[in-house]
Amino acid sequence: MAKSDIETGGGGEVTGNKLYPGMKEKSELRWRFIRKVYIILSLQMTLTVGVSAVVYFVRPIPKFITTTNYGIIIYFVSLLLPLLLLWPLFAFQKKHPVNCILLSIFTLSISFAVGICCLLSKGRIVLESAILTAVMVLGLTIYTFWAVKRGYDFSFLGPFLCGALLILIVFSVIQIFHPLGKLSSMIFSGLASILFCGYIIYDTNTLIKEDKYDEYISAAIRLYLDIINLFLHLLGIGSNT
Repeated sequence: MAKSDIETGGGGEVTGNKLYPGMKEKSELRWRFIRKVYIILSLQMTLTVGVSAVVYFVRPIPKFITTTNYGIIIYFVSLLLPLLLLWPLFAFQKKHPVNCILLSIFTLSISFAVGICCLLSKGRIVLESAILTAVMVLGLTIYTFWAVKRGYDFSFLGPFLCGALLILIVFSVIQIFHPLGKLSSMIFSGLASILFCGYIIYDTNTLIKEDKYDEYISAAIRLYLDIINLFLHLLGIGSNT
């Protein structure tokens, strides 16, 4: 947090058309970049909802996945493919149309995996998790834009979120060998949901202040992963209640 933020308790003067106090770049250029990122993110979420709905409601698909060897292989590929695509996505994020093709494959694979995860929960829980996710994302985004405009800076959250994410990953690996009970899993999912709420604020702050204009792919991926992880962990809370 900047020195002026500490001295004033984090608040600052409202800055008119500027996105935040002391903004040196043109607001129009930054807004154009932000709109591009959210358009890409909207397309990703639309694709995810569509693919997940098809996987959830077209019953031959989950039957094929769960009862055949080819289906199981396809499921594991859909889980591993996004991890394998992360490096080329960031490496070629500035090369069009390669970046768009890679982003589409990345989103499709995650969407398929999300649809399979939804099959493990009741329809009511899936709907509740989706509504909660939408409300949280909208609320946190509006709050971050409002707070940044008044002089708040959330970049200080980076090291804390990174450390918490590392603990989350290690703990998830441990769960593979030593599964938790329902109560412990629900608590774990609740803490993970809070973590990704923090990431939504942090990545939105980065989008407003730090991302370069040609980094719209990486900005969209970060926010997309924040939203998907928030939804999955909210789903985990509902499934363990």
